[in-house]
Amino acid sequence: MAIWKDPTPAAKPEPHRFDAPAPMPEPAAAASPVPGTANAPMRTVEPAARESIIAADLTIEGKIEGAGHVRIAGKFKGDVRVQGNLTIEQGAKVSGGVSANKVTLAGELNGNVESAQQVELQQTGVVNGDIKTGSLTVAAGSRIRGQVECGWSDKDSKDSKTSTSSASSSNKMESGGAA
Repeated sequence: MAIWKDPTPAAKPEPHRFDAPAPMPEPAAAASPVPGTANAPMRTVEPAARESIIAADLTIEGKIEGAGHVRIAGKFKGDVRVQGNLTIEQGAKVSGGVSANKVTLAGELNGNVESAQQVELQQTGVVNGDIKTGSLTVAAGSRIRGQVECGWSDKDSKDSKTSTSSASSSNKMESGGAA
């Protein structure tokens, strides 16, 4: 029985590395089989936006800016400016200005919703501040303390500022429910 030692050690396998696939190039516009649609623009499919989450056991102070969606379940002090959706969960508290495409509020906001296409105030939602939005949905039991501007576009807002500002005081509202 012979025992020997190999003079060259065995090569260790390289760890596998993951490289994201390169984006596919857009196909060139081909001649359309339907007459009159050869120059029709192609629809591009946008990738789903990612969602960032601040967990319930976190307290953060700072500023959030970006293009994705944000979900806050903990406490955040600072301004939130996202081009996606903002969700403030039940039990969460946010102190600062908010700007997003859609704001869904089940927690508490101490600050202004400065611009949003849509604001949804759920049954447990509380807003201590002004709201400026294109569309507002308010559930029974939610609470608002502040001024609400709803349904006005930016162009309408600029025109109304140049005319009289008597309508702004009539928009103040306070909705209350037993907490």
